[in-house]
Amino acid sequence: MSPVRIWKRLLVLVFTVKTISFFDCNFIMSFVKIDENSDFSYHNLPYGIFSTADNTTLNAFMALGFDAWREARTILQKLLAADEPTLRDDVSLRSRAFVPQSAAIMHLPAEIGDYTDFYSSRDHATNVGIMLRLPVGYHGRASSVLVSGTPIRRPRGQMRPDPTQPPVFGPSKQLDIELEMAFFVGKGNPLGEPIPVEKAHEYIFGMVLMNDWSARDIQAWEYVPLGPFLGKNFGTTISPWVVPMEALMPFAEANPVQDPVPLPYLQHDDPYTFNINLFAAVKGEGMQEPATICKSNFKHMYWSMKQQLAHHTVNGCNVRPGDLLASGTISGADPESFGSMLELSWRGTKSIDLGGGETRTFLKDGDQVTLTGFCEGRGYRVGFGECVGKILPALQQ
Repeated sequence: MSPVRIWKRLLVLVFTVKTISFFDCNFIMSFVKIDENSDFSYHNLPYGIFSTADNTTLNAFMALGFDAWREARTILQKLLAADEPTLRDDVSLRSRAFVPQSAAIMHLPAEIGDYTDFYSSRDHATNVGIMLRLPVGYHGRASSVLVSGTPIRRPRGQMRPDPTQPPVFGPSKQLDIELEMAFFVGKGNPLGEPIPVEKAHEYIFGMVLMNDWSARDIQAWEYVPLGPFLGKNFGTTISPWVVPMEALMPFAEANPVQDPVPLPYLQHDDPYTFNINLFAAVKGEGMQEPATICKSNFKHMYWSMKQQLAHHTVNGCNVRPGDLLASGTISGADPESFGSMLELSWRGTKSIDLGGGETRTFLKDGDQVTLTGFCEGRGYRVGFGECVGKILPALQQ
């Protein structure tokens, strides 16, 4: 597919009514006005896939590479500027380019060939008893990565609730969330050719919110000796809009001090730690409003995305457009910022207060979990929308 055809499709993909707002940087305004608290400002311009006759995935656009992504974003911002008449004054063109959000059914933004979940938060690692020496992760199940709004079926499996008794089989009783973010690989690398850390940003297309659903009782029994398997692979939810890294760069901060100093192939001085406010909320079936149980921030991550990608490929592993690499649970030092119910309830030893007499240690059937996140600029936001999933009862067998 040619870049021209892809850009024409992008005009349809990104111009939803709630996707665009004003741009106050350098006093440039868009002619499309929305609330300043909208996640999808002129600064953002995320990419996504919704139901149309000829749009299926973003993989081809991702594969064009860093320069093409930047050029497409620049063109789109120019077309949306208040002083640019092309779209502003052409009613017919606007009617073809703009799609009301209410009329769009969102889908996974890419065909995900592979999915890797990292383990990169110092505080989360400390809370579960392991300190990190290098970026580590596990190869997840791409077939069960789901778009926001897809229900999650409570999994069944082997557990050993009583260590003095044999294991039992049944529905998980410790169903949990993991507050994460993930990035899509854009341009891939040939097999055998690592991606150097100083070039890694050219391969990172953009970011989404992620809920890596976890059955803790199943996970605990299977974890030794090989790590996560059935406790993790039954469902992973991501938000549908992919926020480009260019939109997030104004919110980059200095990277955390790493002790011990990592090996040279993981070292980079350019800021690639992002100040992204993150929230997790739970709404039970009998609740009128969701209750926020976690307020965290992506800047709590110990390993940067550039380090994750460099480490993932240092042995010659190839990545491809549309591959998904997740951050791991995002927890801070403050208990309010713990990114899983395992930590919030401290392994089920204390209750999480949802208000109105509702408490949880882990999720109940009917609970709906919503993850949100945004960066806060001067009079605007760059946000990710919602990452939502509702728990369905386990199938009876």
